[in-house]
Amino acid sequence: MTTNFAALIDHTLLKADATQSQIEKLCEEALQYKFASVCVNPTWVKLSAEKLANSEVKVCTVIGFPLGATTSEVKAFETKDAILNGATEIDMVINIGALKDKAYDLVRDDIKAVVTAANGTLVKVIIETCLLTDEEKLKACELSVEAGAHFVKTSTGFSTGGATAEDVALMRKTVGPDVGVKASGGVRNLEDMKKMIEAGATRIGASSGVAIMNGLTSSSNY
Repeated sequence: MTTNFAALIDHTLLKADATQSQIEKLCEEALQYKFASVCVNPTWVKLSAEKLANSEVKVCTVIGFPLGATTSEVKAFETKDAILNGATEIDMVINIGALKDKAYDLVRDDIKAVVTAANGTLVKVIIETCLLTDEEKLKACELSVEAGAHFVKTSTGFSTGGATAEDVALMRKTVGPDVGVKASGGVRNLEDMKKMIEAGATRIGASSGVAIMNGLTSSSNY
């Protein structure tokens, strides 16, 4: 069976200096290559939803991004606002400090607040693997599943490292077959992407989608 690689890519532009014309180009590329979604900051959700109307390309946005250190109430509000503006997928960042403090109820409730606010809209939980021990990665995945999230995701792409095949494999083993695993950060070519898929990823977050689909290697670090 041939893998439809494009359909697994969240075509991503989350840089602070992204302009309207760059977001419009992102959407055009997503339509051209039939990527799974565009992943944009909340300020660009409405524009992206308008550009992708009547297409199968979803609009993904990020919540509590990139530090995860906003309150649960703010994350919930941000989620509702994003969906109101046309977001169809939500990528939220966990409270990383709380996880390290073993404040597991807080971490779970924080994720649950977003899942509840999303009201059925697909939620991916960014655990920021580069800042965690294997034990913490495992716990973050377990708490995400308990909170009702649909996916766990490796990275924001804005911290000290991105996805590794080892982390993806650990996450897949922890969440089981029914929860998605998104590998993001540092997937720059088709070879990288294949390694992540073999390790268990069902979605790839990358700003390098066009390069990947054209057999090239991107210099992007996300």
